[in-house]
Amino acid sequence: MRDFKKIKAYQHADNLALAIYEVTKKFPKEELYGLTSQIRRAAVSAATNIVEGASRQHRKDYLNFLYTARGSAAEVDYLLSVARRLSYLDAKMYEELDALVKEVSRTLFGLIHSTEKELDRKL
Repeated sequence: MRDFKKIKAYQHADNLALAIYEVTKKFPKEELYGLTSQIRRAAVSAATNIVEGASRQHRKDYLNFLYTARGSAAEVDYLLSVARRLSYLDAKMYEELDALVKEVSRTLFGLIHSTEKELDRKL
């Protein structure tokens, strides 16, 4: 079992989730069950899939959860662009959150790549 708290991709995803919760407090109330809820779930999903994958014994299971986390990060990326186009985020905040999403995606890409290489060596 891996200590998820030491995984850089988790640390970045966790920071992203907290930032998303903070910024979405200012979204319009009519979005509470729409965009606000959806972007929060996607952000938390990125982090929780890394956590759940880290608890799995087999690398292949771990890898599947990392792929799901990467998909959740992509979902956050899209939802942030929607929020920006709806003027729920100003340009500065959008750029800051976009940078966090990119960092999550980069670290997940690296983690997925190294895990795939480990899996290939075992075969």
